[in-house]
Amino acid sequence: MEKIINDLLEDSSRFWLLDGAMGTQLQKKGLPFGLQPELFNLSHPEIVTDIHREYIEAGSNIIYANTFGANRKKLSGCGHSVQEIITAAVKNAKAAANASATQALVALDIGPIGELLEPTGTLSFEEAYDIFAEEITAGVTAGADLIVLETMTDLYEVKAGILAAKETCEKLSRSLPLMVSMTFEANGRTFTGCSVPSMAAVIEGLGADFIGFNCSLGPVELLPLAKELVSCTSLPVFIKANAGLPDPQTNLYSISAEEFARCMEEYLSLGIRVFGGCCGTDPEFICEMAKMLSGKHPVKAAVPARRSCVCTPTDFVPVDRVRIIGERINPTGKKRLKQAILEQDFDYILSQGISQVEAGASILDVNMGMPGIDEVQMLPLVVKKLQSVLDTPLQLDSSNPQAVEAALRIYNGKPIVNSVNGEEKSMQAILPLVKKYGAAVVALTLDESGIPLLAEQRFAVAEKIVRRAEQYGIPKEDIFVDCLTLTASAQQKEVVETLKAMKMVKEKLGVKTVLGVSNISFGLPNRELLNHSFLLMALEAGLDLPIINPNIPSMLDAIRAFEVLYNLDEHSARYIENFSRPEEIARISAKPVAAPISAPESASTETGHDPLTDGIKKGLAESVRREVSALLTSQEPEEIINTKLIPALDVVGQEFEQGKIFLPQMIQSAQAAQAGFEEIKNFLANHPKADTPSLSLAQKGIVLATVHGDVHDIGKNIVKVILENYGFPVLDLGRDVPAQKVVAAVKEHSIKLVGLSALMTTTLKSMEETIAALRAENLDCKVMVGGAVLTEDYAMKIGADFYAKDAKQSVDIAKKVLG
Repeated sequence: MEKIINDLLEDSSRFWLLDGAMGTQLQKKGLPFGLQPELFNLSHPEIVTDIHREYIEAGSNIIYANTFGANRKKLSGCGHSVQEIITAAVKNAKAAANASATQALVALDIGPIGELLEPTGTLSFEEAYDIFAEEITAGVTAGADLIVLETMTDLYEVKAGILAAKETCEKLSRSLPLMVSMTFEANGRTFTGCSVPSMAAVIEGLGADFIGFNCSLGPVELLPLAKELVSCTSLPVFIKANAGLPDPQTNLYSISAEEFARCMEEYLSLGIRVFGGCCGTDPEFICEMAKMLSGKHPVKAAVPARRSCVCTPTDFVPVDRVRIIGERINPTGKKRLKQAILEQDFDYILSQGISQVEAGASILDVNMGMPGIDEVQMLPLVVKKLQSVLDTPLQLDSSNPQAVEAALRIYNGKPIVNSVNGEEKSMQAILPLVKKYGAAVVALTLDESGIPLLAEQRFAVAEKIVRRAEQYGIPKEDIFVDCLTLTASAQQKEVVETLKAMKMVKEKLGVKTVLGVSNISFGLPNRELLNHSFLLMALEAGLDLPIINPNIPSMLDAIRAFEVLYNLDEHSARYIENFSRPEEIARISAKPVAAPISAPESASTETGHDPLTDGIKKGLAESVRREVSALLTSQEPEEIINTKLIPALDVVGQEFEQGKIFLPQMIQSAQAAQAGFEEIKNFLANHPKADTPSLSLAQKGIVLATVHGDVHDIGKNIVKVILENYGFPVLDLGRDVPAQKVVAAVKEHSIKLVGLSALMTTTLKSMEETIAALRAENLDCKVMVGGAVLTEDYAMKIGADFYAKDAKQSVDIAKKVLG
């Protein structure tokens, strides 16, 4: 078996076939409607084993154990433990594998937990890790040959799963291959907005063995995404497509097994050698793929050139041109920021990040190192806060290895670690962390002897760090060398040595460079002139990542001009775009006095917009709460709701529909608005009026439910959050809700609008029955429906009044029905 696993990892001369869908096969063989498929491992092991056997006979080399939803959240209340069910599932799969002549491998199949992680949801990263670790411990102990994380839409959840897999296997002294696949939509993003390049950077960086796609789309729709993925990763890619798209009226998928195999043949030219099927596929699909692959040999996959990059799930930043690192979230020399850190004034800290991104920073440096602060606790806390309102990549700046690891562990994406230096203890402490968490790292050209004066000496330190990093398996594309800016007022002749060292590093080591620019002018008058001039000199010497204050216009102007003059901004496109903006035209025309070296020490955002609107758009809950509190001294609550809170949410909703922001940002904005609504509710409780508008269920309330037989409720939960933050009271009946429970709730509370959700084609019949039950009672309510398998035509066919394709549309419907 060990040889087979090694072949999977190392032998690129053969194809591997995964299996197809499990749930629908179980339903064909008697799985009761609404019962969790994993329970069949205990009650009907012979049926589960029989399905595995059918896939192996069809050609599957790897079968997925029936453990997709076997986590403590989804199994709660079923009467069986995670270990009990996973042990039985692996045993059933092994029984089929051992009985076959082909020695098929058994994968522990791990699906999403079923809850959104913070800050979008309420599930903490640490709890998600524990949930995955429990599943993996059970699966590895039971004898699984490899681990699969599949159908993931949240890159943060993926990270928790990969870390749990790697660390649990290490604790158990086992080394199992890890395959990770995510589910994308046709727009090239996951449900939470993750892009393909970000997915590839994070999953490969964290050490998975295979990367791929499954579910959501058919082979035709997935092909362009597969082409993008193979261009982004050096990992082997695998594909487990759906059988086309589902027909909600027939519960059938749109393409046959023969068509599926023909479509999958197009993937061979990409060098992909691992295939399977997802929803709508069965052993016949695997058999047809086996026939298609018979006699063929894998095409050698083109290994894409590595590229330097950092990312969050929604913002992938390649270091392919000058990228600004904002320096403002660093307490050194910043009295107001020090005060904010000590007082945990997070709104001020967040405002510093927001203002830098708005000014043009592509990356934000985050440093919490100061006396009186527990950096191990504070750095990850601030990272979480920043990632809740910004999707900009971060540079984790600390000399404390424990603080660095604490921040790396909870960071969502691929960050930069600032920094490692040439001291042996620094390299031993930092480089293993960089490798484990898949980060990039700043390499400072100093060692036990301090900062060398000469360029050649600094180059030698840089070379030592790069070589040591490569020994740890860190590619040089992830190493950014800082040749260190010395203060011109004290070490004037060393200024040129920094520039000289940078040129040597670029030319001889082929790595990217980073440099803190503003230190050059410390202690001298007209610091902006020196900073601006030194920045241009450094850019000419090969600087890729200047660490500057982006709120000083002249610094950004220098970079924009440099990129035009060095032919890095083709057709001067970015230059023209920037200086065509009305605010830039006004700035240039006004010719203002040069800005001081320190950006304004104000927590307010000077965007020219209403502060309350800005606070909602940026997800600043406490700022919104303060603004509403202030407005309540002069305006009526209803006026604030109708002229401030709702219009701001509408703007956010429009940006979401236009693809300018993604689900996490929309939810953060909604939660910020909720802080404003809560302030108004508190005000009304203390200042009751006879004519105060009622927010009762009877007048504005909405009943939400996932229909009977369906246990998926992430989409419904998101709709609930958005509706509540628009001021609509919501009665959430949960998931797997019988029709009569919905009817009873509508009667009891005189509800005017019901929202029903279904994710599976097999539960659409329950949705139709629930609508019919409401109609049979002649209740005066409208019904809106939503879910991944629904179409507008089908929604109308089953008697719904409205089809909501997303949470924003559910709000539009609620406004129309309830006003």
